[in-house]
Amino acid sequence: MHFSVKEDIIQLTEKWDGERFPDGRPRVSDEDLEEIRHLTLEEVWQPMFIKGYLNQFEEKLKRLHEDKTKLVGRAVTCSFMPARPDLEETVKKIGASEGRKGTCNQWVIDTLVEGDVVVADMYDKIYEGTFVGGNLSTAIKNRTKTGGAVVWGGIRDLEQIEGIEGLQVYYRGVDPTPIKDFVMTSFNSMTKIGGAVCLPGDVVFGYGGGVIFIPSHMVKEVIEFAKKMHVKDIFGFEMIKLGVYTTADIDIDVWPTEMMNRLVAFIKEDERGEQYRNLDWSKEFAAAEAEEK
Repeated sequence: MHFSVKEDIIQLTEKWDGERFPDGRPRVSDEDLEEIRHLTLEEVWQPMFIKGYLNQFEEKLKRLHEDKTKLVGRAVTCSFMPARPDLEETVKKIGASEGRKGTCNQWVIDTLVEGDVVVADMYDKIYEGTFVGGNLSTAIKNRTKTGGAVVWGGIRDLEQIEGIEGLQVYYRGVDPTPIKDFVMTSFNSMTKIGGAVCLPGDVVFGYGGGVIFIPSHMVKEVIEFAKKMHVKDIFGFEMIKLGVYTTADIDIDVWPTEMMNRLVAFIKEDERGEQYRNLDWSKEFAAAEAEEK
């Protein structure tokens, strides 16, 4: 048994074909993270749902800041269970052999780099299940810069944490007790936050009352899907205003070839379409032609 094993992480995330961190996690680019930050929850969710990723969203969480601060970053995952003396002894020996210091939650935070988000399954333990307090939250902010944490469990030192500018944490509850009687079962492996599944390197997207985990290999697809939704909305609103199409014409899954041709022309000729001119619409045209046969 070992923690955060590079070969295991690569095997778990074999669909990712891009750059990786030294620990094996997919390294979704900073540019793609910034693109994701400008999307809505629904835009992120829809293309994953279409592809059968049905267990990526969890809403039964509280959040540190109730403003519009989004949480976006690459997942560093960990899972825990109630302590058992022999298991705890074994885990500590393994951690020592790997050069890890402190408690298991500190092991995780000590590995964070810029753009990371801790995703911790504390099995909904709140009393003596406070994964982070003031010190560790400060460490998360300093290491990740723009990141934060998702904790299926508790946090403490709420007033101190609220004062850490730019930090966002999703959690189940607050308790003044320090963390106790827990043991790590996995680190940078598959983990579960309520009903949602997260793998190391997934892109965490938190907004409002919920968090969604985007598989690393789907990030480009999610971004492209959202851009197409954006420009189709711009075009659709304009066509409805001009009386060219009705809402019934627009609100269908597959647009006919004639409408797609109008859309492409709009993108090419209207200044509002400038940022969307590199999009590939071949799949949409193929779907339209299939419908029309």
